[in-house]
Amino acid sequence: SCLEDEEESMLAGPPPQPNGFLLGKEAERGSPAAGADAGALPEAQAMLPAPDSGPGVARAPIRLSRRRLAVLAVFSLYSLVNAFQWIHYSILSSVFVRFYRASYTRVDWLSMVYMVAYVPLILPATWLLDTRGLRLTALLGSGLNCLGAWLKCASVRQDLYPVTLLAQTVCAVAQVFILGLPSRIAAVWFGPKEVSTACAVAVLGNQLGTAIGFLLPPVLVPNTVDDTDLMGHNISIMFYGTAAVSTLLFLLTGVVFDEKPKYPPSQAQAVLQDVPPEDYSYKQSIINLFRNIPFVLLLISYGMMTGAFYSVSTLLNQMIVTQYPGEEVNAGRIGLTLVVAGMVGSIICGLWLDYTKTYKQTTLIVYILSFVGMTIFTFTLDIGNLVIVFVTGGVLGFFMTGYLPLGFEFAVEITYPESEGTSSGLLNASAQIFGILFTLVQGKLITDYDPRAGNLFLCAWMFVGIILTALIKSDLRRHTVNSGILNTDIKAVPVDSPTEHEKNNTMLKNQSESAV
Repeated sequence: SCLEDEEESMLAGPPPQPNGFLLGKEAERGSPAAGADAGALPEAQAMLPAPDSGPGVARAPIRLSRRRLAVLAVFSLYSLVNAFQWIHYSILSSVFVRFYRASYTRVDWLSMVYMVAYVPLILPATWLLDTRGLRLTALLGSGLNCLGAWLKCASVRQDLYPVTLLAQTVCAVAQVFILGLPSRIAAVWFGPKEVSTACAVAVLGNQLGTAIGFLLPPVLVPNTVDDTDLMGHNISIMFYGTAAVSTLLFLLTGVVFDEKPKYPPSQAQAVLQDVPPEDYSYKQSIINLFRNIPFVLLLISYGMMTGAFYSVSTLLNQMIVTQYPGEEVNAGRIGLTLVVAGMVGSIICGLWLDYTKTYKQTTLIVYILSFVGMTIFTFTLDIGNLVIVFVTGGVLGFFMTGYLPLGFEFAVEITYPESEGTSSGLLNASAQIFGILFTLVQGKLITDYDPRAGNLFLCAWMFVGIILTALIKSDLRRHTVNSGILNTDIKAVPVDSPTEHEKNNTMLKNQSESAV
């Protein structure tokens, strides 16, 4: 429609030029510019256009939609609310222990359920994203977030702990449809020069929700030990406010989110749009990802880094109070400092990637600096100066959280043309698994020994992660396509085995004889 046309703004640069060879195969496997060894990427061929994508096949022009900013904003906001709903039980644990007359362990499960729910549900969620699309997945994430918020409003009674656990479980399921979307939204809606920044902003929403979760709940729900009726009233205000915001964002998701923009925002997306939907196999995509050695190395190293961050965040209060008794308030402030510094780190890292496209180098440097920050934090925690802990905690958060969008975007680059949602989902699943294991082991070490023992445990695993990251081969497939490597000047380089080459020649000969 004319209205849709007016919504679009032309991206600088000419539209992609079609070729007479199989798009992606030569650029990724045969071209030196692609940086890949011959025969290294057989799985990429299955998802890229067939040879009939040659001269004369029209392709949509490359354009940026103005709606992309609204899509990013709405997603970031409902991701924020989901993170807020995760942390507000943890930060008010003493309040909810008193109100629901439950143990700390039962209240801790209101936060742990987020990690436990993610691992078994990630494959169904990424299958849904890949087969049913971005819009339905976004509506599910936002809608379940809204439903969970309203269920919490019905749980404000001292004998209704099971209801609030059910409500939090619904929010945890919503998270499964949220955490894997940043790289997909960035790739589908944003151009090559802004895709990493867009991914960082989408990740930032979740971090901002955690930061607000540290600040707002203690103000809304003070610990009125002697008046449980007032406590319940304050909890209701927090729950109803969260539900109202969640409802508004669910409605906005329905209005703003489209499956994709009218025109592709990049050449990489234009190439993928030529692939018939029936040619896509989710099972084959998963197999391709696990056969991709660089991705497997990133999967493990990302899980180690992010799992270490989850463990530090979860046990920060315990570490601080062990070394500085009575400093619960400052422990919360140090946690807030860690999160806010991480938000700044995410944006800076995203901007840097868009400017330099140095994915492996940046990822490795940030990993090393995170390890250095963790080491300094470990050996300065017990020197008796809280100011130093604030500074080292901020440095640690800056690099560890700044690593999150780096991992997402690096994964998309080395796995293109596989689904961004699937690669991101697997990275998050790895992070949750390592996070649970690291939290359990580090917590045991802190209890049996001291915080230094637990932190040294994390340092050792982060060092292993550095080695794995250094081994990752930087094969920037998506960047190769977006850089215009697919042009008519590039000649196809034979990469098939001699047997396959003979088969192809025989088939072509038979087709020619049949035509005659």
